[in-house]
Amino acid sequence: MRQQKTDKRDARHILRLLREGRFPRLWRPTAEQRDVRQLLIHRHKLVEMRTRVKNAVQHLAMNRGMQKKRQLWSAAGQKAFGELALAGWAGCRRQDLLETLAYLDRKIEPLDRAAEELSRRDEVAGLLRTQPGVGPITALAFAVTIGEASRFQRGKQVASYVGLIPREHSSGGKQRLGGISKQGNRFLRQLLVEAAQSAVRCDESLRRPYLHRCHSKPKGVAKVAAARKLAVRLYWMMRTRIAYPEIVHIESNPRVARDRSAAAD
Repeated sequence: MRQQKTDKRDARHILRLLREGRFPRLWRPTAEQRDVRQLLIHRHKLVEMRTRVKNAVQHLAMNRGMQKKRQLWSAAGQKAFGELALAGWAGCRRQDLLETLAYLDRKIEPLDRAAEELSRRDEVAGLLRTQPGVGPITALAFAVTIGEASRFQRGKQVASYVGLIPREHSSGGKQRLGGISKQGNRFLRQLLVEAAQSAVRCDESLRRPYLHRCHSKPKGVAKVAAARKLAVRLYWMMRTRIAYPEIVHIESNPRVARDRSAAAD
């Protein structure tokens, strides 16, 4: 396929939009929103580091025949792991891993408290937390990343913004859909997928389509679809200022959703 240069055509189109006053306004997050993003990203990176350290501890324990899985992090599990006979560098590795884990716990704890406090004070984040499965981190991240919900006309645009729609390779009138585009904010997309896995366990309106997809599609596809539906729902909650569970009845009727959105704006 030959790629065409469209610089001149794009320039003419931009000039026409500017002359007609139709050039779209770009949203810019406030200084406070950017600072909150830094808090969330910093915490996220430390949590990822802690996860890698925990995996290393699990690997070391399994190499010595101790298979406790989640029970390894209980008081009894930690005591048993500490008493495990490890000589030489294996014992040194255990000591370093446990010290690193304790250090990361101390660093993450105040960040958790700060995020919880900000989420409690933020009106939009508090609204989003009424959705089962959405905690303070996901609610706060969604609020500061989306910003002004009115800049999106439809929920599909929000799903595209966070990269939760499939890539399309269509030709000759035949539509071919691939994996998700993975464009946009990777951090928010990951949080939405994790929140969706919690939401499908306690929200019937999300669990039914999730289980239905699991019968015919890979589980990963069903998780992404649940995350996409959750993102659209959170968007409509922001647009209409309506909490869960009332939003479930409204989002299924686009006309009612638009009317409520116009009233909220």
